Amino acid sequence: MARAGSSTVYVIDDDISIRESIEAMLESAGLRSECFETVETYLQAESSAGPSCLILDVSLPGISGMEFQKQLREAGRRIPIIFVTGYGDIPMSVKAMKLGAVEFLTKPFSDQDLLDAVQQALARDTIDRNEAAGLAALEKRYQTLTPREREVMKLVTTGMLNKVIASELGTREITVKVHRSRVLHKMQAGSLADLVKMSERLDRSNKTR
Repeated sequence: MARAGSSTVYVIDDDISIRESIEAMLESAGLRSECFETVETYLQAESSAGPSCLILDVSLPGISGMEFQKQLREAGRRIPIIFVTGYGDIPMSVKAMKLGAVEFLTKPFSDQDLLDAVQQALARDTIDRNEAAGLAALEKRYQTLTPREREVMKLVTTGMLNKVIASELGTREITVKVHRSRVLHKMQAGSLADLVKMSERLDRSNKTR
């Protein structure tokens, strides 16, 4: 099992010589790896708690590499994928890249090309994980707001003045000011501009779900 925060490269290829070659190359570069013969055996393993990526053969027994990429995308799992294949063509590579693959390498490929792709994939996953953690923290803070505070936040971030918000909500302006101050404090926003950015980020997240 990978240590929390450590990087792991998963390799799925039914050719044992390819698996061993990639594993040795990654080890020489100081990278931890786990190898599997099929997608099914990979799915039975415990996922890494740290940044990771997937070196995936296109042609596999059982679930194919391209089908697995589709399944991961539909499930919302964003692990970066590097495809390797012995018979790839341009339409296949274009499709894989459009679905988010980091690289599409045709065997035989150079160790450096694969290593460059792995480093790019791990960097991407690190960024994705940091963004996900930041969003989770933001959503947790938002959940601490009362229903009225959420109403005030929604109106404040549209640029509406306090007195207009008070009229909209049927309350006093001083009450709106109190709610506004509490919203800024609970959301840990240093300014109205910060609060607007937070609101936009929450909205984008809700629209993609």
